[in-house]
Amino acid sequence: MKSSAVVHEYYKRVFDDYTVLVQVNPINFTGLELIIHPEGKIEKTKMEFDEHIKEDLEHDDFQSTTALEFNLYLKGLVK
Repeated sequence: MKSSAVVHEYYKRVFDDYTVLVQVNPINFTGLELIIHPEGKIEKTKMEFDEHIKEDLEHDDFQSTTALEFNLYLKGLVK
């Protein structure tokens, strides 16, 4: 039986007035980007990355974060 389970990777960067969280599927390089604005508005964008996404995120000062934090924002449970 073939498993379709994927362990996503999560990244975060806090800017002056907003926060960006990124979910990356390391198998097919797709994911989701969340932009959290100070007033609580959340922008969600489906993304397609290339195989260099980890290096790109590190270069742009993104730090690893947890699935829990990402999903709390995604579900609107924190602002």
